[in-house]
Amino acid sequence: MDKDQGSKILIVDDVQLNLDLMKEILSDKGYLIATAINGRSAIAKAKAHKFDLILLDVVLPDIDGFEVCSHLKANAQTQDIPIIFLTAKKEKDNITHGFNLGAVDYIPKPFSKEELLARVNLHLTLRKYQDELIRSKEMAEASAQAKASFLANISHEIRTPMNGIIGMIDILKRTSLTAEQLEYIDIIGISGENLLMIINDVLDFSKIEAGQITFEHIRFNLWDEINEVIKILRYKAIQKNLDLRFEIAPDVPQLLIGDPLRLKQVLINLCNNSIKFTSEGFVHVYVKLVDKNESAVRLQFDVKDSGIGISPENQLKLFKSFAQAEVSTTRKFGGTGLGLAISKNLVQLMGGEIGIISEEGKGAIFHFEGKFGIAGHDLTEAENHELEESVQHDRKLKILLAEDNVINQKVAKLNLEKLGHSVILVSNGIQAVEQFIKELPDVIFMDVFMPDMDGVEATGKIREWERINNITNRVPIVAMTANTNKNDKDLFVAAGMDDYLSKPFNVSELVRLCDRIYKQLERKNI
Repeated sequence: MDKDQGSKILIVDDVQLNLDLMKEILSDKGYLIATAINGRSAIAKAKAHKFDLILLDVVLPDIDGFEVCSHLKANAQTQDIPIIFLTAKKEKDNITHGFNLGAVDYIPKPFSKEELLARVNLHLTLRKYQDELIRSKEMAEASAQAKASFLANISHEIRTPMNGIIGMIDILKRTSLTAEQLEYIDIIGISGENLLMIINDVLDFSKIEAGQITFEHIRFNLWDEINEVIKILRYKAIQKNLDLRFEIAPDVPQLLIGDPLRLKQVLINLCNNSIKFTSEGFVHVYVKLVDKNESAVRLQFDVKDSGIGISPENQLKLFKSFAQAEVSTTRKFGGTGLGLAISKNLVQLMGGEIGIISEEGKGAIFHFEGKFGIAGHDLTEAENHELEESVQHDRKLKILLAEDNVINQKVAKLNLEKLGHSVILVSNGIQAVEQFIKELPDVIFMDVFMPDMDGVEATGKIREWERINNITNRVPIVAMTANTNKNDKDLFVAAGMDDYLSKPFNVSELVRLCDRIYKQLERKNI
């Protein structure tokens, strides 16, 4: 018996002698054979039964084999069945026409037994391998989807308690404390931030491996974004008495199009790395123009430090996952060894490369390039408002806070009340919809994952109520979630949410968000 016994083959030929001969040869090898003597019968049988291979004569009494092949390839049910043409016409045009229609091979008449068996066996084997590849692909896709779901869940589960820890530290620091207590709280806060950075590194690296990292293409101010990087890291630099500053060449456009969050992530990783390995001196960031056309620029970013430097042999270990130059480095300075590996992947997604120039004991220059769109300088009035410096507003907001986690409820409520706002607290989406209709708040802070009814569904219900009641100035709804995947953000926007607050958040992020909401409300009231 042949190794492909049990394979189902349809033979289509209007000459009974040919049908009988091929059926006998193939049946002896264990193949299951069905026959058809015209084109329409062949099409009907191919749709009714699942065949592994079709042997199709070109000349048939009703419609020719080419038309049969074209019909089968156009049908989703039969399009994947391999078709071998049987033809006495060896003209090149006929053979080429058959291949163009989707046939995999042809057997010239008169055929030999050996050639028939060899070609049938070849294409059944190929079909078997193709089916295995399809199954493997489906399994890999299912595995990738499961991994993506796991990442989303673990990200949410880890960030939720971190929100409580970091949030309560912020609140505690604003209470009456002795100098000693404040010092201890600062240590806890720094430890919490370091833990969050490690968590973010591991989650981002896993997302990169799973292909879950996507880039936004939005307008941003390069000066503002780099200045924010410096502000974030300034406290660490001050603790080590380091000079931390940035310099942007005058010919670099101020307004760009790209992903400012990912650009900041790379710069923070590189600057943080330089601060970690520099005990005295400086860490400077330089930005210069490499290339420019009407719509895009290529920029080079250099992070230069006066730190311990790195030898040429150890430079080869950089930018690799979970790797640091030496084991003693991990013991002395800590870290996951993922920051530079993540930065390399992000820079590649920006269309650039990352590298280092360094000599042991003489500091280092980390450099990378990135491609960005040019946003132009003609800002709309609304965008000019967004670029204005934040100001304090006298108006206080009535905020509906929907959050199921008790600790996160307390963190958000205390922070909002300390900013002077009044807070209505609910624990699920159903209550959020009910209280919105009853209280008509100025803004809703909506946790995405809640029992009974989640934040996305609740937002949909609120938007529906607004439409039915002809509400033109809809209430701003801010998504609060530990998930930071861009696809999730797109889902929130599509559901009717207006802004996004990632957990864990700090007071400064909350202030900036409230400032944006003030501006939105002011424009609506103009």
